[in-house]
Amino acid sequence: MASTFLGPVSSFSLAAKQGDTASALITSPPSDRHGISCSSISALPLLSRKKRNTSLVVSATAETLTGLIFQPFEEVKKEDFVVPIAPQVSLARQYFADESEAAINEQINVEYTASYVYHAMFAFFDRDYVALKGLAKFFKESSEEEREHAEKLMEYQNIRGGRVVLHSILTPPSEFEHVEKGDALYAMELALSLEKLTNEKLLRLHKVACENNDPQMAEFVEREFLGEQVESIKEIAEYVSQLRRVGKGHVLVGLQEYGTLIRCSSTRIMLHDVEVKSATVLGSSLFVAIAGLGYLSFLEL
Repeated sequence: MASTFLGPVSSFSLAAKQGDTASALITSPPSDRHGISCSSISALPLLSRKKRNTSLVVSATAETLTGLIFQPFEEVKKEDFVVPIAPQVSLARQYFADESEAAINEQINVEYTASYVYHAMFAFFDRDYVALKGLAKFFKESSEEEREHAEKLMEYQNIRGGRVVLHSILTPPSEFEHVEKGDALYAMELALSLEKLTNEKLLRLHKVACENNDPQMAEFVEREFLGEQVESIKEIAEYVSQLRRVGKGHVLVGLQEYGTLIRCSSTRIMLHDVEVKSATVLGSSLFVAIAGLGYLSFLEL
């Protein structure tokens, strides 16, 4: 292998990267008994060095190119891209208007307020003399969801280089009894109004983003909030409609969600071994009222 690789090489010229016309002429002097040319060995460093200093270069002219579209080292000198050196100033902030920052802080307050109201509803329906566990669970989950929304907004505020400012939250009511509607319907109607108000505030937040030419903020509001908000409005609106149908003094509980079991026969319906006073099919839901308990549940059919 060595004799083949290092054998006599015919004369050739090698152009360097800089355009040199240097050439190396290699002849074939007498070889030793192994057939290896001594001059070939001495020429190897030169050949290797020239190969390392050369590359394939295709150029029609040696003049400097002009008319480049992107010149980053010139463009970063603009004021918009200067990295601030003042203390307690965001380094990440870019194209984030003060109005957008203030609007996000206002929406954080809206979400925390809704969470606070839902938490008050949870506490009310979880009382021992109210004991509507289905509603208590629903409003507790709603409170946690609104708090998560507030935290998402806080995280986004920090991502864009804004500063989170928390405002005061009004004390929510602690009683939800209503003479005409009953506590369940009254609380659910209040929740529906609250969801619609939150949706209006979110649309306002989206409008502020568009007015300040901030497509990133607009996309964030659309992706994280707007679609989910209209779904929540639809869900609570259906609960309000169902509660209005059954009248005062009943609570709506999703049996599949909360694990309640119904056993049916040709003569009666049993709910946890308690005989049901009446059963009514409304749409796709089976409504049952337990005799003497003023308690209503529904089962999706």
